Parts: sequence; C-alpha cells; structure tokens
Amino acid sequence: MDERDPRPSSEGREPVTRRGILRAATVSAAAVGAAGLLTGPAQASGPAAAGARRRVPADRISIQLYTLRDQLAADLPGTLAALRHIGYRRVEHAGFVGRTAAQFRAALDQAGLRATSGHAGIPQPFDADAWKRVLADANTVGCRYLAHPWFGLDADGRPIRDPQRYRALAADLNRAGRLAARAGLRFGYHNHQLEFVPLTDGRTGFEILAAETDPRLVHFELDLYWSWRGAHDPVDVIRAHRGRIRQVHVKDMDANAGFADLGDGLIDFGRIFAHGREAGIEEYIVERDDAGTPPRAPADALDTARVGYAYLASLRY
Repeated sequence: MDERDPRPSSEGREPVTRRGILRAATVSAAAVGAAGLLTGPAQASGPAAAGARRRVPADRISIQLYTLRDQLAADLPGTLAALRHIGYRRVEHAGFVGRTAAQFRAALDQAGLRATSGHAGIPQPFDADAWKRVLADANTVGCRYLAHPWFGLDADGRPIRDPQRYRALAADLNRAGRLAARAGLRFGYHNHQLEFVPLTDGRTGFEILAAETDPRLVHFELDLYWSWRGAHDPVDVIRAHRGRIRQVHVKDMDANAGFADLGDGLIDFGRIFAHGREAGIEEYIVERDDAGTPPRAPADALDTARVGYAYLASLRY
C-alpha cells in the first residue's frame, strides 16, 4: 500500500477519475432533487436559525486531509499550521504525504493537531498481517477511528450489482473490525453513492453492509453529499441505522450536484444534525473532494477549510 495515498484506485487517483465515478452513478442529480434535498430555505441551515439552541461542539470538528492533498504535498508543516490557526484541533488523514507514520505524527504534533481518524482500505483479498501493520501505523499517528474509504465499482468501472460481492465485503469488514478493536481502534465504513445503487435482488449494498456487519465492530462514516447523490436522505439513513453513524463527512452540493463549500450549497445540515444523538455522531468532518482541482488552485483548499470550520462552529439548529 502506498503510504502517500492509501485509498483504493478510484478514491485516490487524479480528479478526472473522480469525474468518471460521477458518470458511473446510476442515480442522476435530478433524482436527488426529487428526493427533497431541502426541507426549507437554504438559510435554514445557516448560523442563526430562530430559536435554535444546539450547536456542533468545536472539539468535534475535523477535516479530511484529502481536501488539502495538493497543498499538503507542497508544504506539509505550513498547511498543518494553517489548519490549527483556523481553529481545527482534529484532522482525518488519507495517507501520510510521503512520510512514515512516525514522521507524520511528528508534523501533527508540531502543528498542535491530532489525527483522530484515518482512511485506510482493508487488504483485498483480506490479509490479517498486512492489516495489522496498517493498524500499527494508525496507533502511531494517534487515531481513535479508522475507516475503509471506497467500494462499489467492478473491474470495468461499472457499479457492482451482485449482492454476494457486498456480503463478502461485509465479512471482511467484520474481520478488519475485530482486529481493529483488539488494537484499541474503532473501525468504520465510508460510503459513496454506489452503495445505494439497487442490486439484482432489490436491496442496496448499504443495506447488506448494515445487516451483515457486527455493530460492535463496524460503524458507518456517513458521507452526507454522497448519500444525497445516491438519492438517500441522510435523515432516513440515520433513522434506519440508529447509533451506528459515529462520524459524518460534511460536504455541500451545488445546484448541478457538484461540490460546494459549506453553506454555499443546497444541503440543510442543521436538519440532519438535529438527529445527531440518534445517529451517534462523534465527529463532524469537513471535506470537499475537488478543493484543489483546476480551475481551483491548491491554495483554494485552505479557503474551503476556513469556510467549513466557520460554518460548523457558527451553525445553530
């Protein structure tokens, strides 16, 4: 596994592949709109909803470093220091930017940050020894959570529709989660839209993963943007899987179903977060997949980080 980018191929390749993934989605942006992206005006998810009392705890706000991958590659210590200056205390890693786990931990410590979570794909086919090395690195970095970041396309780049493929993945996730628990880590699964594609038996991959993984060993890191792209209201997902969604990727959607900085898009996050206790949410993780992709410059990812932190810190719901 490449320590600089542990995500499997489609998650960690250049953004052109990301666009390919979007084309592979079987659910269109129109279907998302029909599902009812908002329950009220966009400002209802903004900082000053009348009478709102709840807020996102500042010490539970994190950012997925995949958002800043190009900026980190250009200036790791400076970028981490900038994140801490913005207000972040937690980050979620996506590899170690060409460093060893120990070197990456030292850079985080220097900046005053903690990588409380990380993305790392489980070996396929499953290899317990290889996974134990990944877990050792996660502990070196200081993680509490580790999430499998990607699944859902076959070798031809088409959405997987065979239920058995998801059942096999669920078995491997249980194996990975059991070893993670022994290592003192909480193990989760991060979704995209592909887990919500109807399978040949009428179920979805997400339904199979939820039914066949052990809740004591595997939780969900629900990506709110990709849930909507799969035409599934995150509130419905929460209600169906109470207590299993310990982390959320907070990512906004523009009018064309593309990415947006938090608060600039269509998603009513306050409505979703109102179900935070029901879900079991422990971390709110800012992310934007194209934050450094042309026509945006790598440094624009820091603007995304600033806007994201300010939005979550000021949100009332």
